[in-house]
Amino acid sequence: MTDHPQILATLDEYADAYCAKDLSRLMAIFVDGDAISLIGTGGDELCSGRSTVSSVFERNFRDATATKFEWGWKDVAVHGEAATVAIALVIHLIVEDEAVKVPVRWTVSLVRTPQGWKWVHRHASVAASTQEEGNAYPIGDH
Repeated sequence: MTDHPQILATLDEYADAYCAKDLSRLMAIFVDGDAISLIGTGGDELCSGRSTVSSVFERNFRDATATKFEWGWKDVAVHGEAATVAIALVIHLIVEDEAVKVPVRWTVSLVRTPQGWKWVHRHASVAASTQEEGNAYPIGDH
C-alpha cells in the first residue's frame, strides 16, 4: 500500500504535463527507451515505440487543449516491481473554442525503476454508448 501515493502521483504529473502541452515532460513519465506503448480512443491510436507515442500526443495537442483531469473510480494493484492502475476520469478540453468533457477509462501499466515508478503502457477507452446496463455486450436494436 505504501507505493500507491507514488504511483498515483504519476497520474497527476501526466495530467499537469498534458494540460501544459509539455511533450518532453509527458514522455519522461514513461520508461526510457522504445519499449512503451499506447492505445488511445481513436481507431488509429495503436502505438508502440517512443516516436509513435509522442506523435499521438502532438496530434492531441494540435486538436484540443486540456484544462483539467477529473479523477474518479480507481484501483491500484502492485505486484513486486510492476503495478497496474485502472481508473475512470473526465478530461476537460477546449476544442474549437468550446468546452467539452470527455469521460474515459484508463489502464496504466508501470514498473519500478531507480528513478521511481514509470509508465510502460497506457490504454484509454470510452464506454460503449450502445451497451445497456446489465448487458455483457454493446449490441443495439436488431
